[in-house]
Amino acid sequence: MERKQSVFVTGAAGYIGRQLVEALASERGRFETIVADDVRDTPQQERHPGVEYLSLDVRSKDLAEILSSFHIDVVVHLATIVTPGKKSDREFEYSVDVLGTQNVLEACVEAHVKKIIITSSGAAYGYHADNPAWLEEDHKLRGNSEFAYSDHKRLVEEMLARYRKEHPELKQLVFRPGTVLGETADNQITALFKKPVIIGLMGAASPFVFIWDKDVVACIMKGIKEDLTGIYNLAGDGTLTMREIAFLLGKPYVPFPVRLMSASLWILKKLGLTQYGPEQVGFLRYRPVLSNRRLKEVFGYTPQKSTREVFEFYLHRTTGLHR
Repeated sequence: MERKQSVFVTGAAGYIGRQLVEALASERGRFETIVADDVRDTPQQERHPGVEYLSLDVRSKDLAEILSSFHIDVVVHLATIVTPGKKSDREFEYSVDVLGTQNVLEACVEAHVKKIIITSSGAAYGYHADNPAWLEEDHKLRGNSEFAYSDHKRLVEEMLARYRKEHPELKQLVFRPGTVLGETADNQITALFKKPVIIGLMGAASPFVFIWDKDVVACIMKGIKEDLTGIYNLAGDGTLTMREIAFLLGKPYVPFPVRLMSASLWILKKLGLTQYGPEQVGFLRYRPVLSNRRLKEVFGYTPQKSTREVFEFYLHRTTGLHR
């Protein structure tokens, strides 16, 4: 009989990481070993039976040796800095997002890992006025240098492209999620929804594509179990604009002139009242809208919830509202 797979998850204490480890643990009999790794320690009461827990930085030089010791077949690399803290800086974020990923890739090659599954982001396409109406996986990744997360995801994908040429023995499955939502989602996007007034920009629809967190986990699980490779956007069907989101929330929608918004953010950041500067205007003004055609037709997965259904689910679970 063929040996069962051993799986190693980085960022296992993160939002998707916790759900993925739970999903893996629920099918423990399918796997030889499940290793959940995060720089944060997982409390005993949150640990699942049959799962090995490690507290290891993805930048650690011991990573290759550890992967070898567990005879890892598949690495799921989720570790990244999505929402930096107020004391974070660009150098630290780069060291984790980019250099950390480089270390994971080097360790995978050294330890003869068969496959890496990695979550990139729709942000890798960048926030640009001339983005196509619907972004496909073969559209250029341009990122934005002013957004650390977007810029780092672009750099990581360029690194992955080099590794596909130089190390074809390490199979790659790359996901580019839109905005991930679920009943416990809490990030800089959901923070916008909690304001008493939903702020937008004049002349910008600001369309969002949402993907249900359970769909993200299901896609990763499918990628672990099946011999699937390639690059896929993760997005529910359709979009929701900021005005539509405000309506569903039952809150007033107030669009500001772009120049006024930019100037206000510049002043607020200078005064130390916000960590976000005028560059955030582009974040709302030029939303990347992801097509899920390839996810359905090639990867073989249809999201269980559309963009609107995901948001309505999130809204009901967090506020009790029905729309």
